[in-house]
Amino acid sequence: MAAVDSFSLLYRQIALSCNTYVETLALVGALYTASKACVLLQNCCTLVRVHFLPRLMPIRRTLSQRFGEWAVINGAADDTAQAYAEELARQGINLIFVSPDRSMSTDQARAVAQHYGVETTLVEADLALGEAAAKPLKDALSDKDVGILVNCVSESLPSRLTEMSEQELLVLVNRTVVAATLLTKAILPMMVRQRRGAVVNLCCGAGSRPSAGRAALFASEGYLERFSRVLHREYGDQGIFIQTLTPFQVSSSGTAASSVLAMRGWLVPKPEVYAQHAVSTLGVAHHTTGYWPHTLQEESETESKMAWRVPEGGAAMEKALSLQLPVALFYKPAEIRTAKREGEMVVLV
Repeated sequence: MAAVDSFSLLYRQIALSCNTYVETLALVGALYTASKACVLLQNCCTLVRVHFLPRLMPIRRTLSQRFGEWAVINGAADDTAQAYAEELARQGINLIFVSPDRSMSTDQARAVAQHYGVETTLVEADLALGEAAAKPLKDALSDKDVGILVNCVSESLPSRLTEMSEQELLVLVNRTVVAATLLTKAILPMMVRQRRGAVVNLCCGAGSRPSAGRAALFASEGYLERFSRVLHREYGDQGIFIQTLTPFQVSSSGTAASSVLAMRGWLVPKPEVYAQHAVSTLGVAHHTTGYWPHTLQEESETESKMAWRVPEGGAAMEKALSLQLPVALFYKPAEIRTAKREGEMVVLV
């Protein structure tokens, strides 16, 4: 081969020989960018369709006209579940509260009836005891036009599986898996006969965000999510709408007014704000967080931020999720400094 005395000539020769590869790589990059753009556009359209259109252009038919006049609320113990029930009442739905503890739900049912002018009924039944405990419920529902069933899974205190007693574990699993399944089985035949109705499984979101100290809760909510999917396949063509709600952090009465969670209202909404958004998605989305900022959070999460990757620096995220600590995702620096002054632990993500 002849000697080359010019580097620029050699560079041009190499560039010409690689021109085909450059064009191929450019084409691959363009296709990858286009695919990502299509996914982003699809996500944006879904966000608008699920969270914005129902509120900007609400359906003319009321909830009672679409589903039925009565709703059964199973396990409305925490603030989010109570707010969801009150939002249904605000829209004219009569409520039947199912609770194993009558004393805790009597005041709630009376307050809802007085404030919203709807009928409320309280049924004391511990469905975790089995199908025999469902008889009082069936008697109470015999003359009611039940169109909505809401199974609420309350957030439990972090506790590792080996630290839980057998009784605590049985109560947790029974009141999430057994109670929700038996209640759905008891009410679904009524909905099928009417060819209308909705089943809503309201979870705390742990099913999509595993964290230490919530193994049993994570597994139970995972069951409810898959239970909802199968129910949709079995009864979706019979006019029954099945929905799973998995919200992120929602403020509660236990959240201090000066904390970061209380300040970040748009990201950590009040229960009544979340309930308004969540009820607007009923009949629109089968699986959603129920609140558009939470949907943005869900889309922004990647596997590298999840607790599965603890050896690669995920220990801080793992601890924050397990202890329900404020996580500095979308937080402004000023809010992080405020949290530090108040002595709160903020984990950067």
